[in-house]
Amino acid sequence: MAVLRTYSDYKVSNVEWVGTIPNHWEVKPLFSVASTESVKNSDGRENNVLSLSYGKIIQRDIDENFGLLPESFNTYQLVSSGDLILRLTDLQNDKRSLRVGHAKEKGIITSAYLKLGANQRLLNEHYFYRLLHSYDTTKVFYGMGGGLRQSMRFEEMRRLPILLPPIDEQQKIANFLDHETAKIDTLIAKQQQLIQLLKEKRQAVISHAVTKGLNPDAPMRDSGVEWLGEVPAHWVCSALKNYAKIVDCKHITAEFFDDGIPLASISEVKEWCVNLATAKLTSKEYYSELIGGGRKPMPGDIIYSRNATVGEAALVIENMPDFAMGQDVCLIRLNEDVLSEYVLYILKSDVISSQLDLAMVGSTFKRINVDDIRNFFIAFPGFKEQKKIVFKIDQLLGRYDSLIQNSEVTIKLLQERRTALISAAVTGKIDVRNWESPDASSTANTPDTSDSTATTNSDAAA
Repeated sequence: MAVLRTYSDYKVSNVEWVGTIPNHWEVKPLFSVASTESVKNSDGRENNVLSLSYGKIIQRDIDENFGLLPESFNTYQLVSSGDLILRLTDLQNDKRSLRVGHAKEKGIITSAYLKLGANQRLLNEHYFYRLLHSYDTTKVFYGMGGGLRQSMRFEEMRRLPILLPPIDEQQKIANFLDHETAKIDTLIAKQQQLIQLLKEKRQAVISHAVTKGLNPDAPMRDSGVEWLGEVPAHWVCSALKNYAKIVDCKHITAEFFDDGIPLASISEVKEWCVNLATAKLTSKEYYSELIGGGRKPMPGDIIYSRNATVGEAALVIENMPDFAMGQDVCLIRLNEDVLSEYVLYILKSDVISSQLDLAMVGSTFKRINVDDIRNFFIAFPGFKEQKKIVFKIDQLLGRYDSLIQNSEVTIKLLQERRTALISAAVTGKIDVRNWESPDASSTANTPDTSDSTATTNSDAAA
């Protein structure tokens, strides 16, 4: 990117979170430069089919897929290409987020969204999109008075101050940002591709080690199972139930409390070890009932998810506080001649993924029966060899994890750079009026809409 200068003259914007702006820029309230007019969807009905302005939705599809009454569709707003769509998200960590989308086609939106149509004489829609993305919503809402509240009405957004360079300058800023953010996005995409490749190699390391072992010269034999293939000749192929006791969770619905004993469900078993940091809490009475029948998790046990996010598994380690299994998980307690870490690697390998594909039931809400888990077919080396395999996998994965972490840090820095560049351009901290695209044939004038909230008929209804 060419070196960019600042403007020669600045003035106070009277917008606290913006500071100064170029002397020739203006600040106007949102309602004076953009329309928030809502055009409601038509509600015609013909042979039990809703006739929408942009298509038709069968009543059956509405009831079964969306859970909405047909009559509700006449309240939806129509969206046209070029409109900006806003959504105020719920408060998270005492902050409210403003999601911004740029519609590229016709559609409908619910009342949870606000449609804005830029006055083309005053406001370039592409610049407008970038400007709204740059606003720090916490500062915006505080600056508009009243502080953060549980609900911010869209009517109050009408007073949002909009920074207005001349219209031709807005186009320059939009073109500049399209070009520069596209380059950053390309770099981010390459890092994401690298992460995906590293994760695939990581998975391949696990799967190879728990099916072929560490000795490439070891005699092999056919396991008799297609997805397992050949295994070292001295390994024993057997069902998991012959090496472990698998116990399902208690099928009772425990009450939750602000204080109490943690429950480990699906969310708590997504890492290598059980993580109770965000676990729900229950009473001692419920805890006593939930751990009945040998269900109290002990060090060395594995907690395995069998509903919804099927196949997540985590180890119970030493010095963990008492906890019970919640819903949708089961407990795997291994025999003394089996290393827990070795079995955990198997559960995270392609060997189990193949068996899960065959065993899972349910069209939308996936689950696996406990008996299927008991019958997982696994190749077991001796205990000493299990330890060697786990040690080697740990070594190799440490290298991949380090590379993945480096790429994640790079992505974060690139995203911060992207955000800072957009903010600097749309608030007048850099002057791009003399900027020219290195590619003279480029007509890039379409902003990134990766987080667009504009939707088509079915998306809006979902």
